[in-house]
Amino acid sequence: MYRFLCINPGSTSTKIAVFDDEKEVFTETLRHTNEELAPFNKNTDQYEFRTKVIREVFNSKGIDASSLSAIVGRGGLLKPIPSGVYRVNEAMLKDLKEGVQGDHASNLGGLVANNLAEKLGIPAFIVDPVVVDELQDVARISGLKEVPRVSIFHALNQKAIARKAAAKLGKPYEECNLIVTHLGGGTTVGAHKLGKVIDVNDGINGEGPFTPERTGLIAALPLLKMAFSGDYTHDQMKKMIKGNGGIVSLLGTNSCLEVEQRIEKGDKEAKLVYDAMSYQVAKEIGSMAAVLEGNVDAVVITGGVAKGPDVVNYIEKMVKFIAPVMVFAGEDEMAALAGGGYRAMSGKSEIKEYK
Repeated sequence: MYRFLCINPGSTSTKIAVFDDEKEVFTETLRHTNEELAPFNKNTDQYEFRTKVIREVFNSKGIDASSLSAIVGRGGLLKPIPSGVYRVNEAMLKDLKEGVQGDHASNLGGLVANNLAEKLGIPAFIVDPVVVDELQDVARISGLKEVPRVSIFHALNQKAIARKAAAKLGKPYEECNLIVTHLGGGTTVGAHKLGKVIDVNDGINGEGPFTPERTGLIAALPLLKMAFSGDYTHDQMKKMIKGNGGIVSLLGTNSCLEVEQRIEKGDKEAKLVYDAMSYQVAKEIGSMAAVLEGNVDAVVITGGVAKGPDVVNYIEKMVKFIAPVMVFAGEDEMAALAGGGYRAMSGKSEIKEYK
């Protein structure tokens, strides 16, 4: 049996869980106050603080750290890499600290995992970070030479849910063609062809459907006019696109539950906006069906927003002609991390080296 500590850092919290093989035995979300985080200029500056908090929880719960076989952290904004389980090494630590593709809380995953594992003399891994890049070459071309399309998406959850869907279909993931949609604060729709995500919208930088708090893809010239109007700063524009866009802009909230409650009370505007979001997701799924040339085993829907039946039903109505629709509401990134660690330690997956 292998015992794993899984670490998933967020902007103001750190989720931790202990798994025996792939069975969860303990989980907790550690909250961090603004006062605690205020001394740190960057997310990655927090790695010693977050390590200390985890150690304190272990001590208070009476968990024996020496029983751990490995520590698995959420992957961060590294250089583009293929899917898989990666050993945390010096090259990775350097790029996480420097933020080669940006400073993000997920960069702490590998740093904290290594900090803990080093003292215990056990390996540290990351699994399927958001920068997983398996795009086919034709998918990288945009209409502007200076701005190629890139692969940044919910790789950890998409890959884990794709494996679950494949198991339900009775086939290995590597033999399936799937369209996997992660519905959350950001939405990404990936074309999974025989175990590789050959095309996916860049949900972080604005491609794809609008979401509870992101604008999604909108016409460039009107946006450019706003940006150069003198009425907005760069930071204001950035926040408008990611944070204050989507349902926040249209309805004043990022809570899907609140929108659903407004719809139940007869709010026609809320219904129209919610339907429009679902409509755009279905359109994106349709485009990925074209990428797979119509050879699709299943359309898979996951993520927190998938808990809302109105969204799922609207999407299913539009896309069920493509393939059967499978729904895995919510997300279980901790189990996905543990699953990656288990596959690596048991020899079922290659342990890759980041360069």
